[in-house]
Amino acid sequence: MQKENMGIRAVLWDMDGVLVDTGEFHYQAWAYTLRSHDILFSRERFQHTFGMNNWGTLITLFGKEPDQDFYNKVSLEKEAHFREIIHGQVRPLPGVLETLRLLKSKGVRQAIASSAPQENIDVLVDALALREYFDAIVSGSQMPGKPAPDVFLAAARAVDISPQHCLVIEDAVTGVAGAKSAGMLCLAVTNTNPAEKLRQADYILDSLLELELDFPESMLELPPQNLDHDLCD
Repeated sequence: MQKENMGIRAVLWDMDGVLVDTGEFHYQAWAYTLRSHDILFSRERFQHTFGMNNWGTLITLFGKEPDQDFYNKVSLEKEAHFREIIHGQVRPLPGVLETLRLLKSKGVRQAIASSAPQENIDVLVDALALREYFDAIVSGSQMPGKPAPDVFLAAARAVDISPQHCLVIEDAVTGVAGAKSAGMLCLAVTNTNPAEKLRQADYILDSLLELELDFPESMLELPPQNLDHDLCD
């Protein structure tokens, strides 16, 4: 018997590059930390790893799993430096507040599903004064990193909504892949990557400011497979 599909009931937000532009701060923190260990970290390498958790970043950087003690030391140093340099420097990306408010007014459950450590998420959410909009905040820093679907599935469980009724908002190629692997719809914004790299997403926007005001409401009313809004270029 085919399950009834009632449309989107939860929106799962990535944080870095979606709620807030932290890319340059993460690059500076990685470059500073790795330089202290005599390791060069280029912007090209950073772009390739953006959206991954620290474990995934170091595996990609070295081509193998890092020593656990080295990983622990570098992660603590990098995240501490990141939290230091973002102080007073962050604000929500365009369209974020409007979308959060609209979805909350429609009764849509919202969660953060980020690869960042919990301490980073808490600092940013409170600095941006966004905590009131979220029913759950999930860190994937200790889970298999995106493109694994674990953090999205954990966020869906946290808001008690089935994956097929969830929409993920992402900016990273690995994040989009993780959302689709979780069996969820994905809306990608080109804050970090160009549209051609995000084609696996169901919808692509250059900014959340482009989101039509009735789009979330339409998604609530229609089964996902029947949505006919073409938001891609």
